[in-house]
Amino acid sequence: MLWQLIINGIIAGAGYALVGIGFALIYNVGRFFHFAHGILFTVGAYTAFLCNQLLGLPLFLSVPVAIAVTAASGCLLNLVILGPITRRGGSPLVLLLASLGLYIVIQNVISLCFGDDIKTLSLGTIEKGLDFFGARVTPVQISIVISSAMLLIAVALFLRTTGLGKAMRAVSSNAALAEVCGISSRRLVLYAFGIGSALAGIAGVLAALDVNMTPTMGLNALMMGIVAVIIGGSQSVSGIALGALLIGLAQHVGAWKIGTQWQDSIAFIILFIFLLLRPEGFLGKKIRKAAV
Repeated sequence: MLWQLIINGIIAGAGYALVGIGFALIYNVGRFFHFAHGILFTVGAYTAFLCNQLLGLPLFLSVPVAIAVTAASGCLLNLVILGPITRRGGSPLVLLLASLGLYIVIQNVISLCFGDDIKTLSLGTIEKGLDFFGARVTPVQISIVISSAMLLIAVALFLRTTGLGKAMRAVSSNAALAEVCGISSRRLVLYAFGIGSALAGIAGVLAALDVNMTPTMGLNALMMGIVAVIIGGSQSVSGIALGALLIGLAQHVGAWKIGTQWQDSIAFIILFIFLLLRPEGFLGKKIRKAAV
């Protein structure tokens, strides 16, 4: 039983990590709380459902289409609404409210188009899970963990080795200085929205393949991803991955001991502990105050 719970926690953590990394990219470059990031998780799942179940496209085509639609949706939100608000001097609070409004509007559009009932994105035949040291793991769950690990490594390498990734890190560190050096923060914000939204869409598709989906599925994924960012350190990909893994394991093992209704509470209890004892997160760096 314990080993099965550990496996389930790793699988959940893999999804949280993808959402968290995408959120952190947008937050670090754009410097605001992008609440609508959660609905892009849902958009990815429902786009794959639309292509596969309603339009009849094979899954190997539906998934790339869903990722592309999600990335384009994130860029569109920035170009049409959030970007203009920023250029007109909108504060982070105004951007938060605008992003929250976008979440609510898009969620209601999804409900209107697809209904509020539970939908399933299946691979066809239901196969018995593979035996893994006494625990049962499905091929989809194995794919979730492997895909998440590969994407996290790819994002980390992208940020450290490519010119665009280094520019994003420069803007997230000091946007004003980066502008002086000729780095366009507006262009990088758009790239961050595209990449971050694509990661959310991938997480949504993987979650839909593993469990059922509803129009409200993005809220919990967003909250757990943000908790992972805070306890892992927003500037560290590996820290966010560790934070997501900790949340997933704590939720499933804790639910075994005290009940499933405590899963979300467990995540936020861990968050409070980190905020009190280590607010910079697992691998975050303390900011030293300079005295003049």
